[in-house]
Amino acid sequence: MRVFVTGATGALGRHLVPALVAAGHEVRATTRTPGKVARLREAGAEPVVVDGLDREAVVAAVLEAAPEVIVHEMTALADMGSLRKVDREFAATNALRTRGTDNLLAAAALAGTRRVVAQGHNFVYARSGGPVKSEEDPVDVRPVPSAAQTVAAIRYVDKTVPLTAPEGLVLRYGTFYGPGASDQFVEGVRKRQLPVVGGGTGVWSFIETRDAAAATLAAVEQGAPGVYNVVDSDPAPVSEWLPYLAEVAGAKPPLRMPAWLGRLLAGEFVVAQMTEGRGASNEKARKELGWEPRYPSWREGFRDWVGG
Repeated sequence: MRVFVTGATGALGRHLVPALVAAGHEVRATTRTPGKVARLREAGAEPVVVDGLDREAVVAAVLEAAPEVIVHEMTALADMGSLRKVDREFAATNALRTRGTDNLLAAAALAGTRRVVAQGHNFVYARSGGPVKSEEDPVDVRPVPSAAQTVAAIRYVDKTVPLTAPEGLVLRYGTFYGPGASDQFVEGVRKRQLPVVGGGTGVWSFIETRDAAAATLAAVEQGAPGVYNVVDSDPAPVSEWLPYLAEVAGAKPPLRMPAWLGRLLAGEFVVAQMTEGRGASNEKARKELGWEPRYPSWREGFRDWVGG
């Protein structure tokens, strides 16, 4: 099929584009940076330089490509810093998830593109009830104030893509790790700058970047419209995965910090995820997309990523 991939040089896109090409698809792939054009061409795609917030340029690029599928992976997270003020750090990404999504959906309608696959995140779930959430569970209607705009932008993609595109799928990815993702995360662990806060009772779900790309390829080719958790099969509390990451990274065990101190030093969002976060189930994606993660658990994934 003809597939139009936006955000194609990001942590996921760099694995997705060659996977699509290897599967026999004709790929046009976008970047905002002219210096990354050669990388996309080497991966087998036809590069397109476009700003996702430039509606006319997006529409023109999509009309020229006439894709059967659009994959929306646009973010602006490469230079992300502290999560103390989440909405400030995610401002550009939030714009891409709202205005950028609208631009792509408008272009899809004009081009007659039926299938749109978009990036979501599993942090959207309510921080109450059971520790592992399915796609049917409620989302967080009372997000941390410093992250309210960011959660709203993720929810905007969740709601708008399935309602607008004839075949709209949103993939609620877990926390990325692996080649091209979260290197600063490991560096923080090695410097003991990432403590276990408030007992580390928050549950996280992870996904290795190549596994995420494989799930996205599956969603391009099959699956009913709707939302899908794209996570590994081993949701785990911070108190379990963070010390393990330190161990395989050859670092000292993470420090321990009470929640009140964590709020002062790292902000409410970090404390909420470390103490109240909820994991996600991948059962629907495995069943309906016919996808299986190469790394069913972050345990072997972390080991290969930083300890291999």
